[in-house]
Amino acid sequence: MTYPRYTDLVAGLPATVPFVGPEEQERDRGRVFKARLGANELVFGPSPKAVVAMQTEAQDAWKYGDAAHSDLKTAMAADLGCAAENLIFGEGIDGLLGNLVRLVVAPGDTVVTSDGAYPTFNYHIAGFGGMLHKVPYREDREDLEALMAKAAEVNAKLVYFANPDNPMGTWVPGDEISRALDLLPEGCLLVLDEAYVEFAPKEAIPNIAFDDPRVIRFRTFSKAYGLAGARVGYGIGAPDLIRSFDKIRNHFGMNRVGLAGALAALQDQDWLRDIQEKVAIARGEIGRIAEENGLMTVESATNFVAVDCGGDAGFARAVLQGLDAQDVFVRMPFVAPQNRCIRISAGRPEDLAILAEALPKALSHARG
Repeated sequence: MTYPRYTDLVAGLPATVPFVGPEEQERDRGRVFKARLGANELVFGPSPKAVVAMQTEAQDAWKYGDAAHSDLKTAMAADLGCAAENLIFGEGIDGLLGNLVRLVVAPGDTVVTSDGAYPTFNYHIAGFGGMLHKVPYREDREDLEALMAKAAEVNAKLVYFANPDNPMGTWVPGDEISRALDLLPEGCLLVLDEAYVEFAPKEAIPNIAFDDPRVIRFRTFSKAYGLAGARVGYGIGAPDLIRSFDKIRNHFGMNRVGLAGALAALQDQDWLRDIQEKVAIARGEIGRIAEENGLMTVESATNFVAVDCGGDAGFARAVLQGLDAQDVFVRMPFVAPQNRCIRISAGRPEDLAILAEALPKALSHARG
């Protein structure tokens, strides 16, 4: 009998997926969702200019994409005011996180994150044999001070910190992040996930030199630019670190259609400003719906809102099940005490009208 001889590390890992996608849930349910409000996607869609650019580029999909991502990299460098050497592009933040962990984390190396923060990072750490240390949230925010203290205690190689945060949508001032860099142990890298930065207030964005070797910042076209399916993310960091990605990345992993869409989206800042306004209005409407049903929300700087269901995780899960039964797709945060909440993405008026009708019934179901 022949079979793959897996590494001892891989043989000991569970075959899991950090998130079960809505399509898989729809297949299991046998019907589609009426309101898709659970994956932090931009339901308003991408810039029409990005759509046209992708449609045009599809005619050349027989070609591999530019492995250097030159056009998009040049435009992004001009937009940020950095050098092209400060930028790396990849298959969404998820792909870039995987590459970074492969670069830095060997079996047994220590890494620090928040308990309940983005689970895909944890997935990559497990896949390369890292030892994960977690600290709890404080007042529904990632506790930056505690993260740095834990990193010093365990001599961590990476510290993961998202600002604004997923799953709660909270944020800390950028000045605190800048000061926290001085607390990193020698040789430790801060992984600053800024996936929702376009929705955040200016005060949340730290003033960190692009060449600072202590930090790498990750951003994406999946959220505010509405291109989650195109898988285009990017990292900002010191040139030596950025060049190191060439040692291990999938050089032709990005498709030319997605790259064309991202470039057109970046160049349509009027659309981005319109999206930011629509998301702010939707967050307010989610807050109104929650308040109308006697619930509280966590103030958000993202394209989603965490709604406090007012009970424990079991109650929040029952509310989620009640919404699912009415074909409304939402998710709930991952660990206590944040799992008292459900997390609702900013939606179109028609999506939120469905939510407004479904939520009272879901709460009644949960209470019953």
